[in-house]
Amino acid sequence: MVFGIACHFLRDRAVAEELAQDVFLELFQHLPSIKSADHLKYWLRRVVGNRCIDASRRRKRGHLVGLEDVPEPTATTVEVDPLLAGTLERYVGTLPEAARIVVILRYQEDLSPTEIADVLDMPLNTVKSHLQRSLAMLREKLARCLGEVSV
Repeated sequence: MVFGIACHFLRDRAVAEELAQDVFLELFQHLPSIKSADHLKYWLRRVVGNRCIDASRRRKRGHLVGLEDVPEPTATTVEVDPLLAGTLERYVGTLPEAARIVVILRYQEDLSPTEIADVLDMPLNTVKSHLQRSLAMLREKLARCLGEVSV
C-alpha cells in the first residue's frame, strides 16, 4: 500500500522505493504509539501522503523533468483498456499535489472522502472540492484526447 501510493503519486519507482523505506523507518520509531491494525493503516496512509507531497515539492525546486521522461510504474494490474488507462494515469500525474493525493487515495486505496479528510487532516469539503474539480479536469482532458482520436 505504501509503495503503491508513492509510486502512483511520484511516478518514479526509485524515489517511491526510497520514500517507502523512510516511511517504514519512521513507523519503526513510532511503533509503540500504534494502537491497532486500523490505526496502523491510518498512520501509514497519512505519513505516506504527506511525504509524497513533500517529495513532489522538493522535486519542483530542483530540476524539472517532463512527463515523457518519467518512467511508468511497473506494477502489474488488470486493465480493460491499457491505452486509456495510461492516458488517464498521465493526466492524474498533471494534477496539483493536494488534488492528486486525494484522487489516488480515493480511487487507488478506495477510501471514502471522510477517511481521506482524516488521513490528510483536511476539511471534508476541501476533499470533496478537490475530487469534484479533479474529475472535471480529467473528464475535459479525456474528452479532448478522445475527440482528437476519433477525428
